Amino acid sequence: MTPNSITIIGETHKKPEAIEYFQSLITSYLQQSKCLTIALEIASSQQSLLDGMTEGQAMATDIKIAPAIDHLPFRGLLKKLTGIRKHNDCLKLIAIDAELELKTNRDEWMAIKLAEQIGQAPILALLGSLHTLKKVHWNPAIVEKEPYVAEILVARGFNVKSYPQVWQDRACNLKARLISSDEPDASKLLNTKLFALLNASKPETGTDIIDGIVLWKCS
Repeated sequence: MTPNSITIIGETHKKPEAIEYFQSLITSYLQQSKCLTIALEIASSQQSLLDGMTEGQAMATDIKIAPAIDHLPFRGLLKKLTGIRKHNDCLKLIAIDAELELKTNRDEWMAIKLAEQIGQAPILALLGSLHTLKKVHWNPAIVEKEPYVAEILVARGFNVKSYPQVWQDRACNLKARLISSDEPDASKLLNTKLFALLNASKPETGTDIIDGIVLWKCS
């Protein structure tokens, strides 16, 4: 993570290890005594409550989180981050999602909120893995969908690094492995884990779509 950059870590919602991995990245980076901006998939309207948690005027249970994302480890992450923020002015925590009631394009909204934070402190965001895709060739037989967050930001010239997390195994002692986007396994995982969910052409390589994949598999 470097100044004027945005790193997006993708997740399958409600996976505890995804939260642990994200938190480990934050901890490692802050040990270098550098500033960091953390962006989360929480409605921007909740920003005042996030700030209130830092000041001891709100609790994690007060934060409104979409049911598809909400789980105890995620709220635990909020507690830990706001706790760190109390003693570290170099850490910033922002809520970047759109309210579902607004019926607006969530990816466009989140891209705008991320772009507003560009500066000396790099941005580290935790979003659903589909939001990490920098390019999608939609099936021309259907109406083309709007681009995801990463693609919007790249098109506007921002320095974006994206790393979706995917799971190969389920009930076992999971261990993470980072796979570079130019490895053959990257395109295979993209096709079976992410593009299988989309009505779009399957990529032959992952190099222009993501920067790497965090694969969770049995250790």
